Amino acid sequence: MTLISEQQLPSIIKRLAHQILETYPGLENAVIVGLQPRGVFLSDKIVAALQKEIDPSLVQYGKLDITFFRDDIRRELHLGSETNLPFSIEGKTVILIDDVLYTGRTIRAAMDAMLGYGRPSSVELLVFVDRRFTRNLPIEATYVGRSVDSIDSQRVSVEWAKTEGEDKVLMFSTDKEK
Repeated sequence: MTLISEQQLPSIIKRLAHQILETYPGLENAVIVGLQPRGVFLSDKIVAALQKEIDPSLVQYGKLDITFFRDDIRRELHLGSETNLPFSIEGKTVILIDDVLYTGRTIRAAMDAMLGYGRPSSVELLVFVDRRFTRNLPIEATYVGRSVDSIDSQRVSVEWAKTEGEDKVLMFSTDKEK
């Protein structure tokens, strides 16, 4: 089952970018951090939308690898990605961006990883899909593309593909895990 169509994608991206700007006009004292690897596909799009609305030099954007902060790191081999935070997060509002909010463990790992780069004044979360009622930790998204009521035996996947030089979402689905 497709939850978000390719046609809905631009509207959702624009809405999420506008919600950030409503809260932080000019992004004063706020930075955007995409979580490697899957959150970066979304954060790249959010940042592009923000840069269309305000002076691009005002958008501070970084990417954070949380691989070695995950609590499941010992279960399987994980390859790290690049962390690139070309600014200080000390005393700033950090808006973390990821694709799906499920148990909250990825966001907990992101907060642990982020503290190595400074102490933000606050942390907010933007996700494309919020799987409500599945949290193991008390974590809630501030900005949500779509909320989905799903059970643990279902899988919500966000699949991105590159076509003719443009990223686009192919499918959001709730398929039973195999």
